[in-house]
Amino acid sequence: MYYGEIKDCDIANGEGVRITLFVSGCTNHCKGCFQPQTWDFCYGQPFTEETEEEILHLLAPDYINGLTLLGGEPFEPDNQRALLPFVRRVRERYPHKDIWCFTGFTLDTLRTEGSHPRCEATDELLSLLDVLVDGPFVEEQKSLALRFRGSTNQRLIDLRTSREKGELVLLPDRDRSGRLTV
Repeated sequence: MYYGEIKDCDIANGEGVRITLFVSGCTNHCKGCFQPQTWDFCYGQPFTEETEEEILHLLAPDYINGLTLLGGEPFEPDNQRALLPFVRRVRERYPHKDIWCFTGFTLDTLRTEGSHPRCEATDELLSLLDVLVDGPFVEEQKSLALRFRGSTNQRLIDLRTSREKGELVLLPDRDRSGRLTV
């Protein structure tokens, strides 16, 4: 797997201050994508053991809330296979920090046998995530008023609470000022 960037003080891609890994490779090719260069599976640099160690080190400070995975597409099968052992390490070392993931696939697609993104790593990777922002970016539904996503079809799924309750739970929606919206 390759990655395009690591942000060490990100406040735009999840709650609080985060470390963000932009993986490379995406077959969704959403019209209006803000990072089309990451569609290339060989864009950027190889994701190595040294890269993992760097991110684990960056996650250490108390003011860092957690890790965010986006891209490109973290749920491309080859990316899942590379991310799974790393996300296990993050979860083991920092169990109190949350892990967010952005995907252009819907949660239903990720769970559907035979779908392109579904592979042997999918269920476990989903089980290690706290929040999933799902759905393709749809330029015709673009809204700058949304928090943590670009178009109105995308959802902020609270995977941890969904697992506890046995039903889909979305994070409360807020506008960019932090006020709850209806």
